[in-house]
Amino acid sequence: MKVLGICGSPHGSKSTTLRLLQSVLDGAKASGAEVELVDICKLDIKFCNACQVCFKKGKCVHRDDFQGLYEKILAADGLVWGSPNYFRSVTAQMKALIDRMADAVHCQLLRGKYCGSVASGGSNSDEVTAYLDGLMVNFGAFVTGSVGAVMMQGPGALEDAEKKAFQLGKSLVEDIGNKRDYVEQRKMHEGIAEHFKSLVKMNKDDWVHEYEHWSRLEWK
Repeated sequence: MKVLGICGSPHGSKSTTLRLLQSVLDGAKASGAEVELVDICKLDIKFCNACQVCFKKGKCVHRDDFQGLYEKILAADGLVWGSPNYFRSVTAQMKALIDRMADAVHCQLLRGKYCGSVASGGSNSDEVTAYLDGLMVNFGAFVTGSVGAVMMQGPGALEDAEKKAFQLGKSLVEDIGNKRDYVEQRKMHEGIAEHFKSLVKMNKDDWVHEYEHWSRLEWK
């Protein structure tokens, strides 16, 4: 079982988001999972230019560090996303990665995966975790939970959040092992998948790669 943590904080070793993300991975590791942490701020990930080549061919026109990370994302059983709150959303580095995953949402390539999210903020972390959790549901994944730390509440807030993050890591591994069915999320998945299948069918002459993907799945 592989759990991949993706950190979008540019603060390196001083990052509170990184501390939360590491706590989730520590909890997952304590429960028997193989874990890996990726700092995307150290990678070269160019901005999406909306050329739609990935829809047509399944490959991006950019030659950078995205492809290697993308392969790790698709190979993982569990994903943990972490970002500080920058103006009520994720960092630019995290958003660049997300935007490059348009083919994954069209093809629902995170089906069967379980995810969690962490965030830190001066006064609010829920905006970021809610965004990341909603995003993962749209990609077809189940969301086990999220943890945030509000730094205005003092140093104890981070310590409490780290404990919760450790437990989130354990819960994530348990969900993966048991293939937990989150009924409400599954119902959302079904509606989202139908939307993208219809979209791909409408563009079948142009989005050849995505049409072939859904055809192999027999449109299920």
